[in-house]
Amino acid sequence: MLLSCLILFPVLGTILVSSINSYQEELHVKLTALVISVINLIISLFIFVLFNNSTNQFQYVQEHYNMQYFNIYLGIDGISIYFILLTTIIMPIALLSNWNFIKENVKSYLIIMLLLESLLLIVFMASDILVFYIFFESILPPLFLLIGIFGSDNKVTASYYLFLYTLWGSLFLLLSILSTSSIMGSTDFDILFQLNFEYKTQIFLFIGIFIAFAVKTPTIFLNNWLLKAHVESPLGGSIVLAGIVLKLSLYGIFRLILPILPKASLDYTFIVYTISVITIIYASISTIRTTDIKELIAYSSVCHAAVYLIGAFSNTIQGIEGSIILGLAHGFVSSGLFICAGGILYDRTNTRLLYYYRGVAQLMPIFSILFFLLALGNCGAPLTFNFIGEFMSLYGIVERLPVLGVFACSSVVFSAAYTIYMFNRTSFGGSFSKMIENGLLDVNKREFILLLILVLFTVIFGIYPSLILNVLDYSVSNLIYAL
Repeated sequence: MLLSCLILFPVLGTILVSSINSYQEELHVKLTALVISVINLIISLFIFVLFNNSTNQFQYVQEHYNMQYFNIYLGIDGISIYFILLTTIIMPIALLSNWNFIKENVKSYLIIMLLLESLLLIVFMASDILVFYIFFESILPPLFLLIGIFGSDNKVTASYYLFLYTLWGSLFLLLSILSTSSIMGSTDFDILFQLNFEYKTQIFLFIGIFIAFAVKTPTIFLNNWLLKAHVESPLGGSIVLAGIVLKLSLYGIFRLILPILPKASLDYTFIVYTISVITIIYASISTIRTTDIKELIAYSSVCHAAVYLIGAFSNTIQGIEGSIILGLAHGFVSSGLFICAGGILYDRTNTRLLYYYRGVAQLMPIFSILFFLLALGNCGAPLTFNFIGEFMSLYGIVERLPVLGVFACSSVVFSAAYTIYMFNRTSFGGSFSKMIENGLLDVNKREFILLLILVLFTVIFGIYPSLILNVLDYSVSNLIYAL
């Protein structure tokens, strides 16, 4: 029942939002959407409090039969619970980030965001491989509309890039799922986890599923859609895209590849590592050369995604837990950096070029402190959540394939280089530019609260990660045992 409430509340919110018609329509609509998302957060916290972390079985299981072609199975375990919490935490932040800057079609924007929350939550709850695919793909139309309607100058091009790239990649996932269903006669996770495919079959299924997740991660040569989508997307869309949508591929690896295709995932790890290491080096060098602050943060997301991708294939408890933690940490830090770049600096100056920012710390001291803490998290500095995730991921990588692990560790140096360059160029770098002297005000209460929440998550979990690791242990140990 709790899972149904978590899914249906945002749907109820879309109905309420569309029905509001009053004198202060815009304010009432925004407050309604925000209250619904906060209620969803409270429900997810209640689920987490009641969650039994001493078992690796699916909990809160719901089965809906008598569908026309398939049955819907929902449930959560020690891995999916944190992705659900990440979704319900990020969505209110995404709504508040664009609180004053969506002036037209406000109802449409809020309806799209609430629908996205419901669809994303179903993906993390799905206990059936076909249901997973259906809702994995169902997030594309809302994202297409979100970027195409509310994006910047090249929004139409960016929305088509997003839609066509990810749809093309997911066709291979669909073929793999249909093959799985025809071979095994079932699409239920519990049944598939206990069965064993022939080795040749695993290879073909692995290739199809991995291509889909490589596009969604994204890896080298498949990341053009992400850069265009991030740069042209509205702030709320960028936060959802970086904080939640990019984690779908990581979650899919733990559901579709590692437990169902163990032999192929072990034998072809070196291919995944090679692709990921090239992605890390290429994305990092591209990030260092970037002068668009929002594009710089988007490129850094590609680099961090490659790190947690290879951590997921490390076949070690440290590496797999590190990849999950890095995925969660990246959700908080990247959301904060996008708020800094697209919600504060861009909205005050109408430019994203680093050349126009100098000495912001003189005019915006509070912003500069919060920006610095988030930049440290993006670097993977000690006592931040990202440090725990990167250290554990890289440890698992080096333990599995030491040579490629050494090259993967270059991400630590590269991330420090481009992140500190971005912060220094923005906050210091001499006297502030005369053209923005009169328009640069420090953070207001709304912006301060948003950034403070994300900073607190980054620091608290960086100091005490056992809050998450204790729950992950059972599910990850079971995953390793299956491999």
